[in-house]
Amino acid sequence: MPTFEWSALNPSGEKSRGVVEAADRTTVVDRLQRQGQIVLRAEPAESRSKFTDLLRLEFGAKRGLDRTAVSEFTREIAIMLAAGQDLDRALRFVVDNVGNSRARSVLAEVRDRVRSGSSLADALGAYPNSFSRLYVGLVRAGEAGGTLPSTLERLADMLERERRLSASIRSSLVYPVILVIAAVGSIALLLDYVLPQFAPIFEQAGASLPVSAQILLALGTAVGVGAPWACLVAAALALAVRRALVYPAVRLWVDRLLLRLPIIGTLMQETLAARLTRTLGTLLQNSVPLIAALGLAKDTLGNLAAQAAVEAASLEAKAGRGLARPLREGGVFPARTAHLLQLGEEAAQLAALSLKAADIHEERVRLTVQRLVAVTVPIITITMGLAVAGIVGTLITTMLSLNDLVG
Repeated sequence: MPTFEWSALNPSGEKSRGVVEAADRTTVVDRLQRQGQIVLRAEPAESRSKFTDLLRLEFGAKRGLDRTAVSEFTREIAIMLAAGQDLDRALRFVVDNVGNSRARSVLAEVRDRVRSGSSLADALGAYPNSFSRLYVGLVRAGEAGGTLPSTLERLADMLERERRLSASIRSSLVYPVILVIAAVGSIALLLDYVLPQFAPIFEQAGASLPVSAQILLALGTAVGVGAPWACLVAAALALAVRRALVYPAVRLWVDRLLLRLPIIGTLMQETLAARLTRTLGTLLQNSVPLIAALGLAKDTLGNLAAQAAVEAASLEAKAGRGLARPLREGGVFPARTAHLLQLGEEAAQLAALSLKAADIHEERVRLTVQRLVAVTVPIITITMGLAVAGIVGTLITTMLSLNDLVG
């Protein structure tokens, strides 16, 4: 009888894993679900050879699908299933119409696994770089409860909202970045190319450059000489920081420090709150127990300080003391988050209020980013304009001095 490796979330929200003998993967999943566990992974133990592990260690894991591809796949599958189509036909439709070759390859393998008898959750779970544990867990819950179309629709809504929020932040930052690059490039051109052209002329005339031009030339030379060393130091520092962040204690200290920063910290708190409440509300809507939902939502945060706060709140909720109060005491999430969650607990509408809180936090993130850009762009423009004006003024002074020498 084959052996299967599995991992799951038990009803208390704790992760567990093990090895079991069973006739097939479906038997393993059914057995774990009867125990009240949310299965995250169940695969044959012999499917991962030592050679495969060595390849993964040497060359890294295969790059998965991006958010856009996963979101589009989820939406299309949800629409097809809601229209009464069977899963095989829905998967065939998606594979035939996807434009990206890498996405077509992954989705075709998912379809083949489903045709071979695997559940959709098991087929998706074989590609963890494309489909997260949260994604697979929700799909498995939808299959177990017979609500796969509505589950996928909610999952698609969550993915699309996250994608829109990320796209909004990135698009807002494009103009300031381009502005800084253009300004720095203009200053570098004036210092490294235009201004040095006057030095030989003054030397031939036996005169010296104006003091302002000499200062700028010295500054340009210092920057030119120091830039390679600065890049090396920055690279070494980045490597050291990356190595240090491997240690949980260092990572926790850095994450807490980032959350305390004046403006960036507030923006990060709102973003983490939006991610937590959106994920929690979606999980609760799909009948996932609160403690298990907190365990899955915690892994999506990416900030150890926030994860520690959610873990502490989960322990309090498990003891029957509620979720909102420990989140408020954690000091990581905005007070609005705890207030709305408390309302949801009192009104027995935690899922709905969690999603409402996510909408509010996402809107605040968008507004905060827009205000930052609205303030930053004029500051960058004025600062760089003054710098360029100073350099151009020095060039004009140098040219007038040259005319005086010729005269």
